[in-house]
Amino acid sequence: MSVVNPVLPISVIIPCYRSADTILRAFQSILDQTQQPSEVILIDDASGDGTLSILNQLEVDYAGWVKVLALAENNGASEARNAGWDVASQPYIAFLDADDSWHPEKLANQYQIMLDHPEFVVSGHRCVRYSEMLAKPVSITKIRRVTSLALLFKNQFNTPTVMLKTALVFRFKAGKHFAEDFYLWQQIAFSGAAIAFIDCTLAYVYKPLYGASGLSAHLWAMEKAELDNFYCLYKARHINAILFLMAGLFSLLKYGKRLVISAIQSSEVTS
Repeated sequence: MSVVNPVLPISVIIPCYRSADTILRAFQSILDQTQQPSEVILIDDASGDGTLSILNQLEVDYAGWVKVLALAENNGASEARNAGWDVASQPYIAFLDADDSWHPEKLANQYQIMLDHPEFVVSGHRCVRYSEMLAKPVSITKIRRVTSLALLFKNQFNTPTVMLKTALVFRFKAGKHFAEDFYLWQQIAFSGAAIAFIDCTLAYVYKPLYGASGLSAHLWAMEKAELDNFYCLYKARHINAILFLMAGLFSLLKYGKRLVISAIQSSEVTS
């Protein structure tokens, strides 16, 4: 099989763990791009099911365009993404999760913005639950810089919305299974690097952010990981004690809100 238009200097990285039911949908959204990336790196995080077979077949079907990495141990999305990042050959990286997808104009639009604004080393955009009505031509009217203070109090981007420069020295924190993306964006922002928010929806998820099967039980783990982010930033002297306490309190208030949302969604499912 051939790639229609592999012209963008972008490596797409997709970590996969037991993703046999969703990876082809995510991959198709790359094929559907109006301008396609130069390579796609699929990382099997020791799934132990049929996922790796599907990835290997994609590597055969799209030889020279798709690269597959098979990790010996399951270490989570952070280390899977880092493994892909370390072998990426292009100057830009775009992250996609195996159970999400992209708008057809995502790569072309986001790459052009980063090309026009070379000061930005990271950019991200909006992400919503999928609806066929959303896959229509986009109009980007607003781009703004995201400050380190803003990223302290809110994760501005879901990982499948992010494009960044491959040459960045930062990586996802190994062994961290929750809020690892949030911590990476925070590290980059507090280093003084410029991060952009694109006010446009170019990525889709297929389940609720809270209350989906299996996710509600992880809410406290997610909260602890976010609080750990603040502690790490405090230890690194990126924030002082006052900001550390303020960020922690605000995060706990958000956690309470998430519990309420999860409870409501669970009751709607069971009613």
